[in-house]
Amino acid sequence: MSQLKGTADVNAIEAPVTWKAYLACAFASFGGIFFGYDSGYINGVLASREFITAIAGADADAISSSHTSLITSILSAGTFFGALIAGDLADRMGRRLTIIAGCGIYLAGVVVQMFAASALATIVVGRLLAGFGVGFVSAIIILYMSEICPRKIRGALVSGYQFCITIGIMLASIVCNYTQDRPDASAYRIPIGLQFAWGVILAVGLFLLPDSPRYYVKKGKLDQARDTLVRLRGQPPTSQYVEVELAEIVANAEIEARAIPTDTWYASWAACFTGSLWDSSSNVRRTILGASLQMMQQWTGVNFIFYYSTPFLKSTGAIEDAFLMSMIFTIVNVCSTPISFYTVERFGRRPLLVFGALGMLICQFIVAIVGVTVGFNKTVLNEAGESVARNIGAVNAQVAFIAIFIFFFASTWGPGAWVLIGEIFPLPIRSRGVAISTASNWLWNTIIAVITPYMVGTDKGNLRSSVFFIWGGLCTAAFVYAYFLVPETKGLSLEQVDQMLAETTPRNSAKWRPTTTFAAELGKTGAEIRHIDSKEGAEKRDLEA
Repeated sequence: MSQLKGTADVNAIEAPVTWKAYLACAFASFGGIFFGYDSGYINGVLASREFITAIAGADADAISSSHTSLITSILSAGTFFGALIAGDLADRMGRRLTIIAGCGIYLAGVVVQMFAASALATIVVGRLLAGFGVGFVSAIIILYMSEICPRKIRGALVSGYQFCITIGIMLASIVCNYTQDRPDASAYRIPIGLQFAWGVILAVGLFLLPDSPRYYVKKGKLDQARDTLVRLRGQPPTSQYVEVELAEIVANAEIEARAIPTDTWYASWAACFTGSLWDSSSNVRRTILGASLQMMQQWTGVNFIFYYSTPFLKSTGAIEDAFLMSMIFTIVNVCSTPISFYTVERFGRRPLLVFGALGMLICQFIVAIVGVTVGFNKTVLNEAGESVARNIGAVNAQVAFIAIFIFFFASTWGPGAWVLIGEIFPLPIRSRGVAISTASNWLWNTIIAVITPYMVGTDKGNLRSSVFFIWGGLCTAAFVYAYFLVPETKGLSLEQVDQMLAETTPRNSAKWRPTTTFAAELGKTGAEIRHIDSKEGAEKRDLEA
């Protein structure tokens, strides 16, 4: 097989996308279900009369801001540490086994919550433990999917992870809506207990999927890497497509291993922060990019909607069924996310984030301005002595623009940030880079979950709709950030992304095209890779004999 040089040849050799690739990634993305469900069910449970009684006492009207903050944020705190730990385990145990281990930890946390949810301490411990498991899964699922997906549809399939997150949030909202009026502890035990099913399904299913071919190459197990590519691409072992892809992965791994020493635990983490801040291809720049992408995603304020929309809508005095309205928001979220399956490959990652941030900041500022200027921020008492909004029309307008904001988030920043962090890191630090990025998501998730009750709680800041000025300002920062710093990775293999970052700038990245391959630079061909495979196989057989 000849070496590949020239743009046309570099982009032409790729296996046709098969149903196996779709199914493998679709099932792996199921991990988003319990990520979303675990994040979403707490919104309804915190407003459940039975849960309030169990935690705060029969005389309490609501759980205090401090306890609400603790219960909500402790999951994110556990997930932060779980994601960091998973980065190491993914290189030691493999991507697949790390995810399965995360499912086991998650299930243990669910058991603690389900059977001991009548005390604050046990629900906190259970959510902390479950958070560790969610951290394992949320970090490594993205890594795993990015490494097994064909480049033509990688963005669309990884976006499926965010779609599953939205489904999880919607399922949580629906379950909470239909259990809120139950007259006993099942009002909150049912939403908590259903989490168990999601963890079992993912753990069992992953036993049927192969590990990442790039993990096997990193470990020097080229036989397993080839077998995995054969399964994922639906090609015979001697296929030119498999030869080219494996040769490129091996050559890229060799070049990067020379440039990025990761032979010790300390070196592998330190490598994430090497290089110059002014070099867009340096490891430290990529680490900052990944971590800040996830930070910006949380800064949009979307979790305010899904964590606290029920008590917020109740405080307006104009929404009779806040549970139902919260459920409608989650349905908008689910229905909007699949749009990204097309747009992330048609228009690219960068335009999605730029225009998504623009749409979100407009919606956030409209919600804030309407609330402040029209006067909904103050309620009045009706003839029955009930607190109602001064201007119901203003509240309806706010609800509409919140729904439009969710549309923009779900179709752009929701999936876009996850897609990019799976693509921008070189193989030697990929597991740790994705782990740091995911940990950043959960760190800021924790911070926002902690401070929001103090901003909007009636016994604290009581900002009401004025809080949207904060979210609008942060969305403005996300818009500027995406325009100047986010590169375009559409249509490139993970190895070509490395070349692109080294040869161009984020603002010009959409125009970049590959002109050579790592395999061509090292003079590797598919035949040489087959020879290495055969040699390894012979050595293995000799050892077994």
